[in-house]
Amino acid sequence: MLQKIGHRYLTLIVLAAIVAVLPAIFPSSYYFRVASLVWVSALAAIGLNVLMGQAGQVSLGHAGFFGIGAYAVAIGPAHFGIPPWAALLIGCVISGVLAYLVGRPILRLKGHYLAIATLGLGVLVALVLTTESRWTGGPDGMPVAKLVLFGWRVSGSDTWYWITGGLLVLGTWLALNLNDTPTGRAFRALHDSEVAARVAGIDVARFKLQAFVIAAVYASVAGSALALMNGFINPDQAGFLHSVELVTMVVLGGLGSVVGSIVGAAVLITLPQVLTVFQEYEHLLLGFIIIVSMIFMRDGIVPTLSRALARRTQS
Repeated sequence: MLQKIGHRYLTLIVLAAIVAVLPAIFPSSYYFRVASLVWVSALAAIGLNVLMGQAGQVSLGHAGFFGIGAYAVAIGPAHFGIPPWAALLIGCVISGVLAYLVGRPILRLKGHYLAIATLGLGVLVALVLTTESRWTGGPDGMPVAKLVLFGWRVSGSDTWYWITGGLLVLGTWLALNLNDTPTGRAFRALHDSEVAARVAGIDVARFKLQAFVIAAVYASVAGSALALMNGFINPDQAGFLHSVELVTMVVLGGLGSVVGSIVGAAVLITLPQVLTVFQEYEHLLLGFIIIVSMIFMRDGIVPTLSRALARRTQS
């Protein structure tokens, strides 16, 4: 138990140290921007990891909740005069309620049936955001009001670097703490075997729904943060390709690993920036690297490297 607590706090300390040190190593607005994208994507991936990596449920439409959070901070101030920070909270509530209402029927499904159902949810959200142009600006998107806190107008890539970094540390802390709670243990039991979990007295339907709602709220907060940071949003953020990106981050980093979700997001966001020097071959190389990584690290980057390090220290 003490070892788990120590590992949890060590992870948080290392993450906080990385967030604190990076600006000194890469002191430019471009790197602040890229790092902020990593932090936001990692936050959404951590939530999806709770659903997929811990509870063992598949979602191919998770970007829909990301889009709800993003458009909440755009529509709220523009159409209702709601402050952006309050719109962010409203987006979380809407995402959580939608996940609860939709999750009750679709989480009875399993495997590829569940994947298709969640895909349909994501497509439906993206379709609404695209067609309801009176509220959302349609395919062209819409501007997002600046965040104002205590009279301070939040702007600048460096400021958003620290805000998104702080959100990531907070989200990581919550996810790591969840692991050792009765809820976290119930999630892992679901992942191992729903039948065994049911025999052990675990309310399978309730804990599936909890994981789905938690993942939706994480995605909503991440979407709101990205929209406020960019000052603009369009329906692509709620689209299928973005859902695939989030799933790839979780799987690439390592299912069930909170750190893996962060690493997966970092790789998938920064690698395309590095590969731009190859111009038209950029996407080809990116796909090749991901394929090779999954062939040789089937459990994901972090679990594979952790086992290799453990074997090395034991020998």
